[in-house]
Amino acid sequence: MLHTETPLKLERVSESIYAGFWIRLGSMFLDAFFLLPLTLLVGYLNGRGINMYYYTVVPMFLFGLWYNIYLPKRYGGTAGKLVVGISIIRLDGAPIAWKEATLRYLVTMFFVVITIGLMIYCLGKADEETYLGLGWMNKTGYLVSLSPLLFKITNWSQSLWNISELFVLLTNPRKRALQDYMAGTVVVKAIYIDRIREAMKPSAMEEKS
Repeated sequence: MLHTETPLKLERVSESIYAGFWIRLGSMFLDAFFLLPLTLLVGYLNGRGINMYYYTVVPMFLFGLWYNIYLPKRYGGTAGKLVVGISIIRLDGAPIAWKEATLRYLVTMFFVVITIGLMIYCLGKADEETYLGLGWMNKTGYLVSLSPLLFKITNWSQSLWNISELFVLLTNPRKRALQDYMAGTVVVKAIYIDRIREAMKPSAMEEKS
């Protein structure tokens, strides 16, 4: 399957074989829903003391790597993607490996690391009495207020990245986002994977030519 690209469409299939904006958005909402209990637990633990963040940051970062790199490499997508029936494959039709899974998450991981660094920096400046006196939902806001410009720059940069991802996804026939171009991947509807690979076999390509 080397030196070939997934077909734009399959014979006798009227719908797009690629995962577009809405189904990807749905998968992201599902991922957020699945992770909500863990997010709330970590938020509660962090609110118990000003130093609790140091105990939760490494496990949460490793969990993020497992969820966003290992699961796609092992199963073709995160839990949300699998539930809505979409899967990540290489542009040549093969399953993704560690390289592709890592490259797809690379920019997001960069923003995660920057945010972690900013939070640690702000924790060092925070007043513990003030921090503990706030409601647990206001504690993050307090930390952000200790370095508002850096957090704004990070948020703006991440928003620009997300908008660029959306724009690119909406303007190419294979519905590839920037992370797909970085990794050499496409996101397809899982029910068509076998047919995509069948259509990409040398014999099938020769018949079409």
